[in-house]
Amino acid sequence: MKLVMVLMLVALPLYCYAGSGCSVLEKVVEDTINPNLSKDEYVASLQEFIDSEDTAKAAREFKQCFLSQSNETLDNFRVMMQSIYNSPQCALY
Repeated sequence: MKLVMVLMLVALPLYCYAGSGCSVLEKVVEDTINPNLSKDEYVASLQEFIDSEDTAKAAREFKQCFLSQSNETLDNFRVMMQSIYNSPQCALY
């Protein structure tokens, strides 16, 4: 299950790098940390990346990890992601 989560986090940036635009990655990250989005809504928003029930189950568990966090932690995660997006190292790619 952990491997599927790691693969999701690796596959989306590669998908972005392939030319589709980072708006896809930004939307997934925002959906992931949005405490108002249920696990089922989250899976529905990722449907184009989910090809099996095992992957859907992993996505639900992944979302639950973020639903269990405080709003302060989610805000800090959002700041961290923005820092990564805006870093000079990220801009090189």
